[in-house]
Amino acid sequence: MLARLSLWLLKLLGWTVSADYPDTERYVLIVAPHTSNWDFVIGLLANWALRLDVRYIGKHTLFYWPWGWIFRALGGEPVRRGQSADLIRQVARLFETSERLVFALAPEGTRSKTDHWKTGFYYIARAARVPIAMGYLDFGRKEAGVGGAFFPGEDMEADFERIREFYKGRLGKHPEKASLIRARH
Repeated sequence: MLARLSLWLLKLLGWTVSADYPDTERYVLIVAPHTSNWDFVIGLLANWALRLDVRYIGKHTLFYWPWGWIFRALGGEPVRRGQSADLIRQVARLFETSERLVFALAPEGTRSKTDHWKTGFYYIARAARVPIAMGYLDFGRKEAGVGGAFFPGEDMEADFERIREFYKGRLGKHPEKASLIRARH
């Protein structure tokens, strides 16, 4: 029922959804571009429409009263920035104990333009030995979807090239705020 309602709402807003799911029930889902607060709303509707049942992390201040219970009910987990190594281990352990887990991250880490993506998603997928799937919210075409799954290899730059190619032409609500798709050097 929720899937149909979400799909109806997205269509009412002019959006379509598309999915090329990985061949597994456990994967890291990166979602980009992330340039607006609307990303959460459209992403949540797409999550329900595609029956993904994602879990995600967000900065801990989002989980304070009065809204914290809503973000938790929607699959959110609060994190404090600056503790990335421990976070990678925690999420990898979560994959070990889950038969089905779609863990979503916005690798830009912010709605503002940056010169790089955060690489936690890459290290989480490697540590958990699960693929990375690429989710997108293309405000230019009004299309939300999932595709392009791959297992991260030893060559991060080659994997980032694959990611850049996948997101080429996909526009955020504010394209000028889109971050460069590359790892921090």
